[in-house]
Amino acid sequence: MARAGLTAAKLTEAAAELADEVGVDKVTVSALARRFGVKDASLYSHVKNLRDLRVRVALLASREMTDRIGAAVAGRAGKEALVAFANAYRDYALEHPGRYTATQMRFDPEEIDSEVLRRSVELTYGMLRGYGLTEPDLTDAGRLLRSTFHGYIHLELSGGFGHPRAVQESWSRALDALHVLLENWPSRHDGSTTR
Repeated sequence: MARAGLTAAKLTEAAAELADEVGVDKVTVSALARRFGVKDASLYSHVKNLRDLRVRVALLASREMTDRIGAAVAGRAGKEALVAFANAYRDYALEHPGRYTATQMRFDPEEIDSEVLRRSVELTYGMLRGYGLTEPDLTDAGRLLRSTFHGYIHLELSGGFGHPRAVQESWSRALDALHVLLENWPSRHDGSTTR
């Protein structure tokens, strides 16, 4: 019999908190059961298995992060929107490292919350349209931003920046450079495409 008061939502929130404390790879059904003082088996009436639990954490984090980015970019365009978007993305990742790591999971199609994914893409593309980009450049630029943000954050969280220059200063300069790049995005027809 499931313990009264336990729900999938409560378990997901607790698992997200645990992910931020110890890392998403250390979130297990057993660790979560210990947190609630129950047997592992009592959680299986709310979550299917460990994968289901971690997917729930990833979707929760994706919603939180998308909400934060959406609030940050509202009413902004161009460089102001880019900086707001990037800072909201980075701030969320630094405040919630386990949840952020969960958002990088690869999902099976049946696991994807299409509303969260759609909103994330709309926010990214909406910001990039302010630079006059259309497809396929929207996708290419979106991939560039995601890989730049993720790479920077991954190095920052792992202590990979050993130089004494302030990490925030380098982040700001990187955003300046991305803005210049987006304003001067190479046309597919001007011969500037490289292999």
